[in-house]
Amino acid sequence: MTTTAPSLGSVLTCPECGHAKHEVMPTNACQFFYECERCKAVLRPKAGDFCVFCSFGSVKCPSMQMQHGPPSCGA
Repeated sequence: MTTTAPSLGSVLTCPECGHAKHEVMPTNACQFFYECERCKAVLRPKAGDFCVFCSFGSVKCPSMQMQHGPPSCGA
């Protein structure tokens, strides 16, 4: 059985000002907050999402990519 490694790069786009920046996602925890470097808005996950990458990223977080269901955030 072959397992594909998750992609760790994602472009986060601020919903307030539209600023987009490539970021590397953590593999050991979910990222609950992200501060936009342009407008300083603090992004938080949308309802039903587990991290800012799932809500505002071009690629969902590694836990969701691996389809483990809800990520084990902070574990």
